[in-house]
Amino acid sequence: MEKITGLVAATFAAYKSNGEINLDVIPDIVEKLIEDGISGVFVCGTNGEGPNLTIEERMEIVEAYVKAVNKRITVMVHVGHSSVKEACKLAAHAQDVGADAFSSVSAFYFKPASVTELVRSMAEIASAAPDIPFYYYNIPHLTGVAMNMLDFIEQAEEIIPNFRGLKYTATTLYEYEACLNYKNGKYDILYGLDEMLLGALAVGAKGAVGSTYTFAAPLYRKIIENFENHRIEEARALQMVSIKMVQSLGKFSPIPAQRAIVGMGGIELGPCRLPLVELTDDEISLLKSDLDKKSFFESVDQCRDARIKA
Repeated sequence: MEKITGLVAATFAAYKSNGEINLDVIPDIVEKLIEDGISGVFVCGTNGEGPNLTIEERMEIVEAYVKAVNKRITVMVHVGHSSVKEACKLAAHAQDVGADAFSSVSAFYFKPASVTELVRSMAEIASAAPDIPFYYYNIPHLTGVAMNMLDFIEQAEEIIPNFRGLKYTATTLYEYEACLNYKNGKYDILYGLDEMLLGALAVGAKGAVGSTYTFAAPLYRKIIENFENHRIEEARALQMVSIKMVQSLGKFSPIPAQRAIVGMGGIELGPCRLPLVELTDDEISLLKSDLDKKSFFESVDQCRDARIKA
């Protein structure tokens, strides 16, 4: 598998009114993402509520995405779990059902105390699916595990044969750039903060994974296009649209707020699962009003229309 380029959408979990997972909506999600020019999907990650689901539910969701995608875009599966053994089960399943790649966060209850311990844990997980690429998912603000990623790469490449790179979700662009340039760009380092995409592009990013790509991919594709064509001011203006949108999310619970935005686009994801709580009708109205004032939906539609006309 070649390096992943473009935008990978970190998809959201979908539930029925009774709180059970909803697999029926997944084909609709996939078709919309493909229409919007997404390069891949990241399944059962943070926004997909992987840690909030049973491993049986996660397996069902992965199978539904692999079937719906049907090899048209990349399917990357998040297998991270507080139990390394459970993560191994998820990894083996992802390989067996035809996923293209897999990724794992660190254990987040009993945490590794050193880079060496982290690498050993990831090696155990990666070995459960040796035939597909493995990416370590670095998201220290959620896992509480903040390690030097250059040290991680140096040790990982020695003992993880299928190690391909990182999903790098942190603000430390200097370290991100160092990882990108390690051994002349040997590894695939995907950036994970949507509101900082332009900064990541500036230091060399070619691929990114993010939740807001699920409902605003045309905006980010236009940022990339403008950057690649040296239209930096235009790229900066669109990145500010993203930043203002993320600021709106911060006024609410961010994942439920994003789920509400997906619903505004016509795909209902259903209620949240505790401890997440869905926005009230009043909160949804406030969120939509706030985004309308910032011309968020208008900007996304303009970028989408421009792509269609092109």
